[in-house]
Amino acid sequence: MAEPWRDRARRAVEWNWRLRSAGDPRPHYVICGKDALAYYVARAMLESELPAGGARVTVVVPERYRSNGPDVAGLRGLRVVRSDRLDVATFAAAGLAGATGLALLHQDDVGNLHAALCAQAVDQRVRQVLRMFNGTLADGVRKLLKAPVEVLSDAEMAAPAFVAAALNEVDPSSFQHRDKTLRVARRADVRTQDVVCALAHFTEAQGVELLPAEQAGADLVLAEATGQPPGTEVAARRLVRARRRRRPVAVVMGAVRGFATRKIGIAVMLVLALIAVLGALISRAEDVSPLEALYLTLVTTLSGADPDTTKAADAQIMQVVLNLAGLALIPLITAVVVDGIVNARLALHTGRLQPARAGHVVVIGLGNVGTRVMAQLREYDVEVVAIDKDPEPRGATLARQLEVPLVVGDAALPETLAAASVADCQALVVASTDDVANLEAALAARDLRNDLRVVLRLFDGDFAERVEETFALGVSRSVSYLAAPAFIGALTERAVISTIPVDRHALPVAEVPVAAGSELDGRPLDMVNRDGQVRLIARTPAGGAKTIWWKDLDPRQVIFAGDRLTVVARRRGLDWLTRQCAPPAPGKVAMPHGHPGAVPRPVPAAPGAVRSAGPPSVPGEQVPPTDQGSTPSASDAAHPVSPPRPPAVTVVPSPQGAGLGQRPAEPNDDGVRDEPDASAARSG
Repeated sequence: MAEPWRDRARRAVEWNWRLRSAGDPRPHYVICGKDALAYYVARAMLESELPAGGARVTVVVPERYRSNGPDVAGLRGLRVVRSDRLDVATFAAAGLAGATGLALLHQDDVGNLHAALCAQAVDQRVRQVLRMFNGTLADGVRKLLKAPVEVLSDAEMAAPAFVAAALNEVDPSSFQHRDKTLRVARRADVRTQDVVCALAHFTEAQGVELLPAEQAGADLVLAEATGQPPGTEVAARRLVRARRRRRPVAVVMGAVRGFATRKIGIAVMLVLALIAVLGALISRAEDVSPLEALYLTLVTTLSGADPDTTKAADAQIMQVVLNLAGLALIPLITAVVVDGIVNARLALHTGRLQPARAGHVVVIGLGNVGTRVMAQLREYDVEVVAIDKDPEPRGATLARQLEVPLVVGDAALPETLAAASVADCQALVVASTDDVANLEAALAARDLRNDLRVVLRLFDGDFAERVEETFALGVSRSVSYLAAPAFIGALTERAVISTIPVDRHALPVAEVPVAAGSELDGRPLDMVNRDGQVRLIARTPAGGAKTIWWKDLDPRQVIFAGDRLTVVARRRGLDWLTRQCAPPAPGKVAMPHGHPGAVPRPVPAAPGAVRSAGPPSVPGEQVPPTDQGSTPSASDAAHPVSPPRPPAVTVVPSPQGAGLGQRPAEPNDDGVRDEPDASAARSG
């Protein structure tokens, strides 16, 4: 049988790639994965301008798979290798030997570990980035592998954003760098002296403005943690365990409804109704009081009565019927007791027999992300109720340890949501791995309460955006989108310290080393900051000197080779800064001073003298006047600043420096892409 034309075309494309890649000097990256995280990482590597000319990307995907989000194999410009096993043969076919980096992004901790060992057998020097959920296993992998390895958890990185959205607060996470702990906060919640830099400004007309030039008017800032409780922690304390409203009648009726099956309940009700009617007739026929009639009815029903032929015929008939009803009632009572005990045990096991709650957070799906969200909410002492179809999901053990009730059932069913008291909760986090199931659960919850705050996880970004606009379901979040910058930084060996989620964007915090002969070597610090793209927050001088933080940074201070610059940036801004800090390309000849393409460099000075550096080479930029009589501070003595330059001096821009003060034409450049993305799996 002839090979299908689509397979022939695919094989031809792959063979052509193999021919083109032979002797290609560009760095080669191999990415193994099939979900949205692999898509975002591969796309960012293809779009990255580092190094000049881009990079070669090979993606290893299964032979046949169903993509629940963007299809990584559909990206243009990459080589696709299809294999169901990540073994030595697969990595050899993917050209792993001599590659720059390997990303193992499947949602299988053990499978990724086995693939890492196989990759190590092919090339021990290739840098590996593994996606893992189990923290204990991740620590072991770092010690086990001989190759340079970085182990990351996308669920751990994305969970704070889900928690913040559920509590209607900012991201509660913080990170430590050097000797300081930094956190994200609202501008009104922190002191002015603790503000490191502005992160975002929210407006109705323009939406969110990232890294704005105006620091004072920003709504969201990066601040130093100085013992003041973060805004989210304060909010969590306000929401601490809302008092459970006791509803005795509702609890009793719920217990009765769950005590027996519907058929047995109907049979019991019919028999009791028959006994009540016959008791009333006996009371009227024998002309006795209601208490005496109740006594005669119960005795006759439960123990029978002596036959009396002297009674009237209608009385004898009622007596016989009562005896028959009594015979039917006794086994029904036994069935109710047995069935009730069994149902009660099942209800307790599945979590359906729960007291009414209010002010809690309901988490649907105890996979990787749901488990992290549940644990973090409990750290803030917020009451949580979990829902999952599986009686023993991944987070079941942790839920029992944290005393979190687990309701087993379909979250799209009203009875399941009612068992979790969704109508009275403060927020609903839908974090399972199925887009359709997530959407159904969100719509069912909105039917119970229109103003319910829903945090929805969807894989496909375009689908998430349209759902949010059409149904107004609440906040959409994508685990892959939030975690992708950290994986990209680890793969490209960038020192990404943390990733700050802002609305639907992700701002990486990174430390970039300055290489000798780079564009920024000998330039002032003012060259680093770019409004909307890069914000410098710290500088660590070469030689292990003490880190200089934002409070003591002078924009005139000179950057030297070996310095490490800590910045908050968008992705394209970080790409630009990395290029500016990279060593010059091989074969690049230093031009003499005065040449149009020359880059001004500092002139070595005697000990104690002040070195000078040229100002930013931006066309048409005016050099700000400086105080001629100012005395350098202690920090300036260790890090000399540029002396004032007369306005008459003409700055000749270099080709590389042209346009450094201008914002790029493409506004959507943070994280992996600037579009709303709500995940579904990012981790099951």
